[in-house]
Amino acid sequence: MVFQRAVRREFAHSAAGVFVALFAIMVSIQAIRLLGDAAAGRVASEAVLALLGFAALNYSAYLLALTLFVAVLLSLSRAYRDSEMVVWFSSGVSLTKWVRPVLVFGAPLVLAIAVLTLVLSPWAHRMSAEFKQQITVRSDASQVAPGSFKEAASTDRVVFVEAISEDETSVRNVFISAVQHGKLGVTMASKGYQETAENGDRFMVLEKGRRYEVVPGTPEFRIMEFDAYSLRVETREARGIEKTVAAEKTLDLMRSQDRRDRAELLWRINVPISAVVLALLAIPLSFVNPRAGRSANMILALLVYMIYSNVLTMTQAWVAQGRISFAVGLVSVHLVMLVALPLLFARRIMVFSFLRMRR
Repeated sequence: MVFQRAVRREFAHSAAGVFVALFAIMVSIQAIRLLGDAAAGRVASEAVLALLGFAALNYSAYLLALTLFVAVLLSLSRAYRDSEMVVWFSSGVSLTKWVRPVLVFGAPLVLAIAVLTLVLSPWAHRMSAEFKQQITVRSDASQVAPGSFKEAASTDRVVFVEAISEDETSVRNVFISAVQHGKLGVTMASKGYQETAENGDRFMVLEKGRRYEVVPGTPEFRIMEFDAYSLRVETREARGIEKTVAAEKTLDLMRSQDRRDRAELLWRINVPISAVVLALLAIPLSFVNPRAGRSANMILALLVYMIYSNVLTMTQAWVAQGRISFAVGLVSVHLVMLVALPLLFARRIMVFSFLRMRR
């Protein structure tokens, strides 16, 4: 009991540090991307925090799986370097005795990974798509950044506004250029705001302005002055939210026979299973021979992780293409790694026994 408590405490300390570092890197990368989109006017500034939260949920499962692998690897490697493993082995603790504390420590993390991949991550994808859709269907005037030209997301308009009110309900000094029915129209107004009709159609209402219309290549020219001028905002609302496989509910994927849906379901199941397999692989891969250098096992472990992850991705693609069945994709890769696991344990036990005999 003392042995298992000490090991789990060591794992917990390592996992906390690794996850905080990985999470901070992920959040920084996503924040930089979203802030760039906000600066370019593609995303509203007030939406950055919400989209960042959805992205954090999407990536947390992969971060937890990697955290479990690295935490076990670092903890046991440190024990080898500090000769603590020699003490454990001399006390009658075999390398296989580390399996139970690793599984006990990893069980809550694997459960969290399963909940994330099967429930929370699809929900985050759906909420992110809905949030982006709400931003897309906002008025063209409210999406532009003051002082810059912005091409409307849903039409061939180019919009320029000098200033936006604090509540973002109206704009001042509006310039709109658009081609309609073969005519180039330029509209300028001192004020504009969005209005929604009873049938749900959205309009941009401009006040106290002037409109110029010209047919390119001809002398035809017309000038109109108006007190109020309404422009229909052609949004993508009628199309609905774009559906993606990643946003589908897990129960819907289980009922579907579509190859892409089966491939997505395979990936969601593979992530928690691979977390368990990687945690077990970290036990023999953590072996460190101080005379051979301290980074050799890390390079080998990183190589195993990359090969394992890439093969899982390839298997998902093959299921989506119909090259292999769902059952083969679910069992084959994990089975190969589980077959290699006892071989790695046997090799490490033999190496340690040989080194102890030489002493």
